[in-house]
Amino acid sequence: MPSGLVALLDDISVIARAAAASIDDVGVAATKAGSKAAGVVIDDAAVTPSYVTGLSPARELPIIAKIALGSFGNKLLILLPGALILSEFLPAAIIWILMLGGSFLSYEGAEKVMEKLGGERHGDTLEDEISDPVAFEKARVSGAVRTDLILSAEIMAITLNEVAAETLLTRAGVLALVGIVMTVAVYGAVGLIVKMDDVGLHLAKRASAAAKVTGRFLLRAMPILLKALSSIGTVAMLWVGGGIVLHGLHEIGLHGPSDWAHGVQHGIEQAAGALGGVLGWISYAGISALFGLVLGAIIAVVLHKVLKIGAH
Repeated sequence: MPSGLVALLDDISVIARAAAASIDDVGVAATKAGSKAAGVVIDDAAVTPSYVTGLSPARELPIIAKIALGSFGNKLLILLPGALILSEFLPAAIIWILMLGGSFLSYEGAEKVMEKLGGERHGDTLEDEISDPVAFEKARVSGAVRTDLILSAEIMAITLNEVAAETLLTRAGVLALVGIVMTVAVYGAVGLIVKMDDVGLHLAKRASAAAKVTGRFLLRAMPILLKALSSIGTVAMLWVGGGIVLHGLHEIGLHGPSDWAHGVQHGIEQAAGALGGVLGWISYAGISALFGLVLGAIIAVVLHKVLKIGAH
């Protein structure tokens, strides 16, 4: 009996060590995959605050909570099972889905640049007149969750591509972990951003001189921060989208564009000395963004001028 108990405890310890190793593998893989999806996350965080503009401050956090709940559903109930099924039965499709998502991000980024330069605005505007607050809020949440589905699909596809060689259990764990962490990070940050002006107003009314200075600083800084986030989000879309398509072209056998971009990167790394790693990365990111801008502009012209989709 004692020997059986010892054997049982030994088996349990082996299982525990294996589980711990598996959890560690998931954490490492999730960190690596999450870093690749960072550009999409930046865009997600930049886009979301616009969905609560024009609404009562008291409804801002509840609306963000509803969008976050929808984002959890998108990632964990829709995209995670779909990604696992795809990776098991049709793994060759992952690169094409990534390229499709990269092309979409490039198109979205290019449209924003074209609109900033005076081009025609396409799609629905968020500056609607509010006649029915309840219906308006519902429409805002629904629109935000649809947008999140697209961005979440790209995050999950990037993640899946990074862990395609792992076991099914590890893939599931990484996708779930990345989905949860990204959602909490994005919507937690968005919640802080949209309430920062309220915090600033509260501090500005305090008797303390330091509180007043901090409050006024926050009130002045928030419009600047939101504009900066919008610009950063656009650049991130172009950089991530263009980079995904460049990588995808290399994977399907069209090596020229990717090899040239990496050639520029390596040349700068060798010439720049101690700063070579940073400057090389910036150069490749810049080339990816320019590639994404050109690709996105071509897609926009084809959609709006040739096919007349979304044309006024």
